[in-house]
Amino acid sequence: MDNEILNLIRERGLLLEKEIFDLVNQIKDVTIAKNFLEQIERLSGKKLITRNVLGSNMEYVKSFMGTLGDNSYVERVFVNLGISLEVRREVLKEENRKQEYKILYANTTVDKKIEVKDFVGHFRSRFAQLQRILMSRPELQNNLISINKIQSERANLSIIGIVKEKRITKNKNMILRLEDLTGEIGALVKFDRGEVFEKADELLLDDVIGVKASGNKDLLFVQDIFYPDSMIFEKTRFENEDCIAFLSDLHCGSDRHLKKSLARFLEWINSDDETAKKIKYIFFVGDNVDGVGIFPGQEEVLEMKSMKQQYQLLSHYLRQIPKHITMFMCPGQHDAVRVAEPQPVISRRYAPELYEIENLNLVSNPSLVKLIEGDKEFKVLMYHGASIHSFINEIKTLRLMKAHRCPAKAVEQMLKRRHLAPTHSEVVYIPNAEIDPLVINEVPDILCTGEVHRLDISTYNGILIMTGSCWQAQTPFEEKVGNIPDPAKVPVFNMKTRELKIFDFSATEELKKR
Repeated sequence: MDNEILNLIRERGLLLEKEIFDLVNQIKDVTIAKNFLEQIERLSGKKLITRNVLGSNMEYVKSFMGTLGDNSYVERVFVNLGISLEVRREVLKEENRKQEYKILYANTTVDKKIEVKDFVGHFRSRFAQLQRILMSRPELQNNLISINKIQSERANLSIIGIVKEKRITKNKNMILRLEDLTGEIGALVKFDRGEVFEKADELLLDDVIGVKASGNKDLLFVQDIFYPDSMIFEKTRFENEDCIAFLSDLHCGSDRHLKKSLARFLEWINSDDETAKKIKYIFFVGDNVDGVGIFPGQEEVLEMKSMKQQYQLLSHYLRQIPKHITMFMCPGQHDAVRVAEPQPVISRRYAPELYEIENLNLVSNPSLVKLIEGDKEFKVLMYHGASIHSFINEIKTLRLMKAHRCPAKAVEQMLKRRHLAPTHSEVVYIPNAEIDPLVINEVPDILCTGEVHRLDISTYNGILIMTGSCWQAQTPFEEKVGNIPDPAKVPVFNMKTRELKIFDFSATEELKKR
């Protein structure tokens, strides 16, 4: 075994089951082997790495196997460990041997009937994931205990819990009901606590938080509240001036689809424009077609009334993208996939033409894409953004600022909570007892969304947030609810200079006709 890996094992105090040791020993790339051990330790929270630990972190194991390419020996070791992999080779495209990018797909498999116990397992898994993140916060490391260890005598302590209940008393104080894997307890937040009360007021049901408090097993008095939170301490910069373009909500097939505006973009990206020539990646963040039967009366506002026709039009556009540009496309609620998140890749059944486009990667919603230059990784988290509406509806400050007009403020809440849709029932989702795929385990450099049809840019603790524009004029429904789209805007990000440019491709005459 390489000395670097042995040193890593010693430094971290890891113990490896013999079969796991043999597995790591066969990985030829030292960097990959080290990353594997570090990720397994981080995800599991365990120092003893056994086959059961691998089995409990199967989503990561599957993605890891995909990065190895054709490594039959390592695969056989996994099989011998009794782990059924169902390896998805698309995690790293076979032809992409230079490892210019990796894709971490969400686990979208549903291989059994969903039962109540699956939701219980899902929330237990989520709690464990976010608990590990919160435990690393220095503010919580003193006197951190589980709820069942709280004594009758009053003491200062810290706990990590999930918000089960939240209510205001007649004295305008707030009572939280917090739960962990050992029990639950009431926690009082006094109205006169100022900033702490404001934090409590923004809490959503099912948020996982850390709390500093004083009290006993009957009641806690909250002194401060901490989210898992996201931050980047050192911003990644590539050596080459490679650029990324972001598009969302094309809505191909709608009678309000902006064909001329999109044609202007396609003409530009094939031109000699200095910025256009630097674009290496394009991210399409959902609602790529308008769909069929998505809402009542939709057939009246469709130009193309078949999913296959809509995807044929989409394919026609994508084939015009230069071959040297790599594209990533996730679905949204209007695409030919289930609504429940995480959403699988767009189906070949409805969109066979997409599978013929060599420079197109169809990914799940959400997906984490790691762009690679040497030993540097630039992480882009793609999420269409169905939960944006629930954040705005449930958080008072967002409602008051009418955050549908500045949706990046809502996306900041995802990063703060390290979760894309924390509240049960606010979005439809598939429970996963192994690992909640909507937890933000790795902090991205960029979080890009769609859904709201408005381009908005923000930064949060060093992370760039982009909510996508659209390629659809205002629909009757948007007009009814007062949503004004901001169409045909394309942000382009330079990974060396970190400069962000916004290009407007809107065809004025096309918008006027609407």
